Amino acid sequence: MAEEEEKSKSVQIHNWAELTQLCLVNILSNLSIEDRWRGAMFVCKSWLQACKDPNLNSVIDLEAQFIESVTESSYWNREFESKIDSMVQSVVIWSDGSLNFVRVRHCSDRSVALIAERSPNLQVLSIQRCPHVTDETISKIASGCPLLRELDISFCYQISHKSIALIGQHCPNLQILRRNLMTQVSPSQQEPFVPREYVDTCPQDGDSEAAAIGKFMAQLVQLELQFSKLTNKGLALISEGCINLEHLDLFGCTNVTSRDIANASSNLKQLKTLKKPTQLCLESQTERYGHWQLYDDRFQTDFFRI
Repeated sequence: MAEEEEKSKSVQIHNWAELTQLCLVNILSNLSIEDRWRGAMFVCKSWLQACKDPNLNSVIDLEAQFIESVTESSYWNREFESKIDSMVQSVVIWSDGSLNFVRVRHCSDRSVALIAERSPNLQVLSIQRCPHVTDETISKIASGCPLLRELDISFCYQISHKSIALIGQHCPNLQILRRNLMTQVSPSQQEPFVPREYVDTCPQDGDSEAAAIGKFMAQLVQLELQFSKLTNKGLALISEGCINLEHLDLFGCTNVTSRDIANASSNLKQLKTLKKPTQLCLESQTERYGHWQLYDDRFQTDFFRI
């Protein structure tokens, strides 16, 4: 009997809910954002509070989940966009100004405006495939996030050369700009889940964007302009204004010739890699989206309806 009592004393039952906030944050920091959002924050109230700690919300990166997923046409609808917005807004609020890295897709002005308002330390902003992010909101990013050093606005067709100029004027640390567009060569080459009417709104005046880049982004070291409509004129402006470029991606830029590229390259003494327009491949260039459900039924609570 005494032996059993001794054994029972030696067995310690831990109540994880009673761990200190600091301990919980240290533990949760080892989890992916998916694991925290789909599991940890539903364990109990103290775990939920720990998931809101600013130290766990300085970064929101969903890119890997999008890349690893399979094709999902529903990602281009307003319902999914609203879910991404709610998630981003939650992270922005919980970060308490410490947010410095955002890499998402399919968000809208709603969440990007909040980033601009509450994230003065933002350094990386990647918002690919966001049909409802506009110049108005990017102008707020320009004024509210002066430490920005990397920007990806690929496939965002309501963003124009005006935004590029403002970012260049207000964000002197910007070194990386990605402004890739979708190919319009053949409908068979389009990502099948992208609405055709959206593809048709592709910006046509690549030279205006190139002029803004050349004039206001002299500090760039990496520039991606896949399938841009820029011509020799725009490329010349970039080569004259961005002499520190080390990496230049012109894949699919069919309005520039080999001679144009050679002339431009002569000004870029620091250039290390150059992707030329080349002959377009007939294979589909679809990216894989998919079944990763950011929000299941458990997420449909008042708490997440921001």
